[in-house]
Amino acid sequence: MLKDEDRVFTNLYGFQDWGLEAAYKRGDWDNTKSILEKGPDAIVDEIKASGLRGRGGAGFPTGLKWSFMPKESDGKPTYLVVNADEGEPGTCKDRELMRHDPHKLVEGCLIAGFAMRASAAYIYIRGEFFVEANNLEAAVQQAYDAGLIGSDACGSGYSFDVFVHRGAGAYICGEEMALIESLEGKKGQPRLKPPFPAVVGVWGRPTTVNNVESIAVAPTIMRRGADWFSGLGRENNTGTKVFCISGHVEQPCNVEEEMSIPLRELIEKHAGGVRGGWNNLLAVIPGGSSVRMLPKSICDSVLMDFDSLAAEKSGLGTAAVIVMDKSTDLIRAVARLSKFYAHESCGQCTPCREGAGWMWRVMERLVTGEADVEEIDMLLEVSTQIEGHTICALGDAAAWPIQGLMRHFRPMVEERIIDRKNRQSAAA
Repeated sequence: MLKDEDRVFTNLYGFQDWGLEAAYKRGDWDNTKSILEKGPDAIVDEIKASGLRGRGGAGFPTGLKWSFMPKESDGKPTYLVVNADEGEPGTCKDRELMRHDPHKLVEGCLIAGFAMRASAAYIYIRGEFFVEANNLEAAVQQAYDAGLIGSDACGSGYSFDVFVHRGAGAYICGEEMALIESLEGKKGQPRLKPPFPAVVGVWGRPTTVNNVESIAVAPTIMRRGADWFSGLGRENNTGTKVFCISGHVEQPCNVEEEMSIPLRELIEKHAGGVRGGWNNLLAVIPGGSSVRMLPKSICDSVLMDFDSLAAEKSGLGTAAVIVMDKSTDLIRAVARLSKFYAHESCGQCTPCREGAGWMWRVMERLVTGEADVEEIDMLLEVSTQIEGHTICALGDAAAWPIQGLMRHFRPMVEERIIDRKNRQSAAA
């Protein structure tokens, strides 16, 4: 378990004020100038050495991502974009950070922006996050008033602006290229890569898109050192992570914990355990609604990190742990997710546009057993034709919940089909 002294987000629950004076007391903005004086390359190297991987779901090494930005300026602006859209069902971590600890994000923007030689940061926040956006905008203004950002950020001579942009709330805008399109005032739809954002991003200029949590931890890493951060968790899965635990637990919560904590320990120590006891557990979706579910047998021992979950054909994603006990109709649950992804498809890619809706309709029939057993294989085949064949990850997100259900609970689906046929035969 994570020791209290190793926590990054010490106001996760909002017991203290979110404003600048309270942030000072928590250690934010502490001699930030000296961090900037180390130079961009030294900051990037420190983040690389820490082993920090993107906290938005993909888990790409953050320091490496920053290093893709151009080292030499052509006199035109470059940008940092913070993805605060957080549209993934089950995920509710970034909004807590912005509501209760916005200065960590603002300071992180400055340090990250300086490291990648950016001119400004745009924080794209989900439109529904009203209070969070208000607090964040107020925190940005407080930082300007105190000279922490702006034309001479922290007295360093570096000019850096931070803008808060409220989005329209479409799920697709969580994808980095759709987010960029939306930020530019266009329809929020993904665009083809390459070129990647570090080459052609916002308004055609080099841009890096990072998750809120990835940026917010950067100042603490720079103060405490890469060795401290890399000493938490397992190799290649280092640091702390905010986990959001929901579903059939006694105490749903957000909690910052050490990476690689066993899933069972996470649920039992922080969420009060599974409703009805651990043996009442049926399945867990470990990383937000788009990753494959895991049955209890795997949940007994799996670790909450990128590599351990990937080895079980699932993923850490946003670390949104959705717990389902034996009262859950898993087929209906996945059908509901399928409906969501079919609705949220932007329609650009034929596999996703046509396939996501088709999969949802099949899933709805599977809920009642109104199907043939052979359709399960057809469903899986279509899911693999969608997965990896779209310009963004929504196709994968639509396919994976279904694949997880069939991988671990296919006998349950087949049983429902057979039971319906038997009832029909008996009635005839």
